[in-house]
Amino acid sequence: MIAPEYWIWLQTALGAGRRVEELLAYFGDAKSMFDAGRTEWLLSGCVTARAADALARTSLRQSEEIVKTCSHEGWRVITWDSPSYPGRLAQIPCPPLVLYVWGDPAAMDQPFAVSMVGTRSVSRYGARVADELSFRLAQAGAVVVSGGAMGVDSICHLGALRAGGQTVAVLGCGLGADYLRENAAMRERISRQGAVVTEFPPYEKPTRRSFPIRNRIIAGLGLGTVVVEAGIRSGSLITAGAALEQGRDVFAVPGNITDAEFAGANALIRDGAKAVFDVRDILDAYGDLVDEAAKAGAARYDPALPDETRAQLERGQRRQSGKKTPAEKKKRTVSETKREEKTEETPTRTRKTLPDGVSANAANVYARLSGDAKSPDELQDETGLDTGALLAALTELELFGLAEAIPGRGYVLGA
Repeated sequence: MIAPEYWIWLQTALGAGRRVEELLAYFGDAKSMFDAGRTEWLLSGCVTARAADALARTSLRQSEEIVKTCSHEGWRVITWDSPSYPGRLAQIPCPPLVLYVWGDPAAMDQPFAVSMVGTRSVSRYGARVADELSFRLAQAGAVVVSGGAMGVDSICHLGALRAGGQTVAVLGCGLGADYLRENAAMRERISRQGAVVTEFPPYEKPTRRSFPIRNRIIAGLGLGTVVVEAGIRSGSLITAGAALEQGRDVFAVPGNITDAEFAGANALIRDGAKAVFDVRDILDAYGDLVDEAAKAGAARYDPALPDETRAQLERGQRRQSGKKTPAEKKKRTVSETKREEKTEETPTRTRKTLPDGVSANAANVYARLSGDAKSPDELQDETGLDTGALLAALTELELFGLAEAIPGRGYVLGA
């Protein structure tokens, strides 16, 4: 294993997302290439004059400063020749030479990992599906990989976290970039229950070009990619395309054929992607990696039960003998209902001081909560947040114990 500075030098000079297979085949490693010098670079036939100029201009001292910064911040530098480099990522076309990791690098290299992507402007339907699928996949032992953005990405990360599973967020910027402050608490939580990963240097800002570049890594870390909700021009289709190029599975959640927000996902299914009607459609593709007990637990999600809330599903949809069905509950008398209400213990709910790191959206929602349950629709009207942002904020509050979902009623202050 050579010093990481040489790999950083090569990736910095060429830029993220550049093909390096031919260079590695000729020179062997980054240090050998550094030592070879400009003349040999040009004689190799692998390097253009323009690239040779960039390599010559890039200082090794700059790479050394990056290593120092990462060490100071507690970020890991994983290079192409490192034992910690993810095996699946090494197999893709144009693999990144350097990964900057906040958290546990092993989370990137687990046997069972599924990538999940979708639109930032997620619908209520798409948000629920993303939440349920990510939660159930994590329950079944899958590492959920996504892009750390708002909308579907955030919901998938948070679903995995709530299930107690691991998740990996792949960023299109440096770990220290001032990007998506509202997701800062989520990224910190992911760093403790998975990893936040990027190939961009510590403080590099995101650009329009950087997100398509990072999408190949999202696809590369998973055995397959699930597109939850995506329009025909969605960046999620770039990730799906990368998965196909890498020889990985592609799944898509079907949606309303008249809704433009689902046109991309529906087109994938038309072109051969596997339709996802239930989490078992994903789990069955990886049966050898999912034990039967985990698969049974994940199968508790039933999309045919639209009246069952996320909270009920999280509690395992306990159906003990003697528990009344919804139809039976409708037949209860007023006196029966009052007796149940009197015997039910109501926990004390008081407003707490918000801890450091709570996002602005979560604080906005928390200010609207009380001891009386409010439905997501009511909270959306009061906060002005879109569906994806609201669900992400509610999940963040649940993670902090600041909110609780009451089955069939809505959300209240955490007890």
